[in-house]
Parts: sequence; structure tokens; C-alpha cells
Amino acid sequence: MAESHAPVVEMLWEAHDPRETLGGRFGFSDGDSAGRWIADTLDEHWGVRVDSCERIVMSGGNALAWIGTPAGRMLAKWSVVPDRFPRLAAIARLTSWLDGQGLPVSAPVAARDGSLQVEACHVSMGLQRVIAGELLDTADPAQVWAAGALLARLQEALAACPHPDPDPASTYSAPAEPLAARVIGWLDTHTEQVPTTVSDALRGLVAAAPADPLPRQLLHSDYRAANILCVGTEIVAVLDFEEAQQDHPVVELARSAVLLGTRYHDWGPVPVTVHAQFRAGYESVRRLSAVEAAWWDIVVLWQTLTFVPPGTDPTGWEASALSQLHEG
Repeated sequence: MAESHAPVVEMLWEAHDPRETLGGRFGFSDGDSAGRWIADTLDEHWGVRVDSCERIVMSGGNALAWIGTPAGRMLAKWSVVPDRFPRLAAIARLTSWLDGQGLPVSAPVAARDGSLQVEACHVSMGLQRVIAGELLDTADPAQVWAAGALLARLQEALAACPHPDPDPASTYSAPAEPLAARVIGWLDTHTEQVPTTVSDALRGLVAAAPADPLPRQLLHSDYRAANILCVGTEIVAVLDFEEAQQDHPVVELARSAVLLGTRYHDWGPVPVTVHAQFRAGYESVRRLSAVEAAWWDIVVLWQTLTFVPPGTDPTGWEASALSQLHEG
């Protein structure tokens, strides 16, 4: 590398020592050695010269490195979990396809041999260009509305994807049982987590919901502020398709509304007004069917309840659930 400054090494969300993690999980004695390996790998497989390695962030068995190159800042992302390698390659192909459909995604940069994801030295690595932008701000109604509209466009594109399952051998699909059974099954196994009044109300809503089948398709499945970059009111990139799976579009819409403000730490709910703004943006592109609309409030409440922690609730998930009942 042209610059000798050691990269900043940090954890994305885990409360572990980053230097110990860099060694224990990824096999590097320090940030400098990791930076040299990144530079050598990108030179060998992509023909990219690395001038600097600014920052390395780790999460589970994944690591991301922000690097400077003659062509601008880029992002190298690699995994040391072999079981995930086929899925990562499939997700790279999916993201490239979405880029070709005109969706604002962070498309992979092809390696010398045309591969979008390279397996070498017991890792699977991909390369992307850094997209300038700020994470979605749920205090900005225009951004929230735009995020809803883009989710609808993204779902429409994914419904037409020629590869509807990014990794057929994986287990990354929500249960295929009816949505009512999923909600009631969850309530039955989380009785201590949910206040009785809320549980009873949700059971009643599910019992009254239409039994008609809901559409099911490939979805992003982690659509929230941490993965949405904005410039002004424009969404410039949707990031991280690694949780993509089959489920009902209304489930993703409702879950995304609930989690829209979450980033990396201290996850908390957004006001119900944000839910409404997000849905309005979505329905400006794709109207919910009558059956989906009937399930909207149910799934929003259910997904809110899944984040009520045992014991203290510092970010207010239970209060959010109660407010939804009062609104209803």
C-alpha cells in the first residue's frame, strides 16, 4: 500500500475487543497485516491497487474494509464462514441483476476472471464502490416516504427475478405455514414476553383476519436505516442483501416499518406516524390488496412485540405496542 497508516479496527455491534477478534476470527496479528493481505488479494484478483486501508469493521464471521484506490474509495467485504460462501456468490449475482434493472444498490465489481465473488485463501471476498450518502433519518418524512416507495419498486423487481431463490440449498426462508399460524405460534412460545392484554388483543385480530392466501416471493428482508443511504430526499443505495429470503411482501413492509429507525446499537421503535408515512410511500407505487391491508396492523403489532425484551425495556418497545392498540 502507498500509505503506511494502520487502519482503524472496530466491531460493528459486538462488545468484543476488535484486535483480539481480528486475530481470533480472521487470523491477522494487527490492522497492518490485514491491510497488506487485502491489498495483495485485490491486486491479484481484481487488478486494483490499494493506496490506503482506512478502516476494518467486523461482525460475526464477516469483515469490511474501506480502502482508497486510484479509482476512488472502495469497500472490500469478506467472510471466513465456508457454509455461507455459496450464498454470498448467489447474493452477488442477485445484486448485480438488480443493478441492471436500475435499482439503487451497491453492485459488486467483477474480478479479472469475471467473478462477482472470489473464493481464495479460505475466504469469500467481494468488492464494491463506496456510495456517498447518509443513513436514512426517520425524522425526515420525505426520506421515510421515499424509502417506502423504493421498497415497493424493489419488491416488484424481486418478484420478476429469474433466480427467485438466491441459494436453493440454504434455509433462508420464512416458514411456509399460514401467517396466522406463525403469529399464534410465536405468541404461544413467548407468553412471558408479551403483556396479557396485548396478547389477547393480537389473538383476536388474527382470528378475525381473512384466511385468503397471501403472495410470497423473494425479499430483501433487512430493509431499515442501517441499510439505506440517502442524499437529501433521494435514496441512493440499498445495502446488504445477505438476509434475502422468501416471505410475504406485507410482512416485509410491516417489519421494515417497525425497524425503520434501527442502526447498529440500542434498537428502538419509531412513532406510529412513521409507520403511516412509510406505508403511504409504498402504496404510491404498489397498493396493498384488501387481504394484505387487513394484515398490516396485525403484523406491525406482532413485529413490535418480537422486540420487547425480558425485564427492563429501555427503548420502549412495549410502550410502542400499547400505543398501537390505543391507535386501533
